[in-house]
Amino acid sequence: QVQLVESGGGLVQTGGSLRLSCAASGTIFSINAMGWYRQAPGAQRELVAVHTVTGSTVYGDSVKGRFTISRDNGKNTVHLQMDSLAPEDTGVYYCAAEKFGTSWYNDGMEYWGKGTLVTVSS
Repeated sequence: QVQLVESGGGLVQTGGSLRLSCAASGTIFSINAMGWYRQAPGAQRELVAVHTVTGSTVYGDSVKGRFTISRDNGKNTVHLQMDSLAPEDTGVYYCAAEKFGTSWYNDGMEYWGKGTLVTVSS
């Protein structure tokens, strides 16, 4: 019912910046929170940032102070501004959305994009 399409990934040097975007389409009224997760090669998927239904934000410890999530609710679009990038930020970044009536924290995100690759060179 919900499709998420990420954009903005690419190659950047250490200390550089990238801005990711995610557009939701389909049955968008079923979406509550939206956020970003990432997965480095051989590593587990980890939380990057979540924008909750109340407008608050949650960040993973590794990106706190460097990344900023924002959301355009009218257009069902979420952005991730990534600054001071480091090689350890390299990975596939996935946009995710919480299904109405569920908890992203307890139940996990329901909808996922295909991901966009971010590579930070040293």
